[in-house]
Amino acid sequence: MGATDRVPESPDRPTGVLAEANPGRTLHASLDSRVYARHPVRTHLVTASDAAVDVVSRYATPIEPSVALVAVSERMVAITQGRSYRITEIRPGRLARVLVRFVTKPGYGIGLGIPQTMQLAIDEVGAPRILLAAAISGLSKPFGVHGLFYRIAGRQAAAIDGPTGYTIPPYNEAATLGPRDPDGVAARLSTALGVPVAIIDANDAGCAVLGASPGLDRRWVERLFADNPLGQAAEQTPIALVRAVNWPAGQPLPPEPRRRITPP
Repeated sequence: MGATDRVPESPDRPTGVLAEANPGRTLHASLDSRVYARHPVRTHLVTASDAAVDVVSRYATPIEPSVALVAVSERMVAITQGRSYRITEIRPGRLARVLVRFVTKPGYGIGLGIPQTMQLAIDEVGAPRILLAAAISGLSKPFGVHGLFYRIAGRQAAAIDGPTGYTIPPYNEAATLGPRDPDGVAARLSTALGVPVAIIDANDAGCAVLGASPGLDRRWVERLFADNPLGQAAEQTPIALVRAVNWPAGQPLPPEPRRRITPP
């Protein structure tokens, strides 16, 4: 395959599957001497009235035999579960306003760096855990140790997305929790599609697999999406189809995915 590695044209080809990478991203990546194409899939603007299985089935099928994985944005899944809230709807309490002072905002978004997203974290994982994370984070920062808040608060807290100007409306004015039961969602999607499925939380600091169908190597998926090929702005491509590519002999392999920024 060449640099564009186009999907074969077919009357049955899903209209959402793109043959080229999103702007500023790369289609191909190498892992362990194998080359993979990560095809973005464009969808309509997903809302709480949609179901994740319906959205993915509509835009990603029929699945070609060469597809090894379907990756789905955790935000899209959470939105279909009604777990996205306008910032104006969230009323942060006094604890959230105090604890937000102990959080270092990541370089790729807001995280829990505003009272509204902190309140969602308190509601999601409980005040005791957030208090413990804040206490240890506050004690460790003078020694140059960063990032402990999110590690202790847990993945569900770390998966909370805050409003950003570059996000597609109306979610540029919303905060979104991580998806509920991501492993279960991945398993149901895998059954519907007939291929492994991962629910991923990717940004320019890397990728975390929040949910995976049984038997899927989570670390392999995290490495494959470390450079955030779907982007996180207005691409409107919350799904990716991954195919193994027969790379032309003698041509240099594409690089292994690398995260674009270093998290704090």
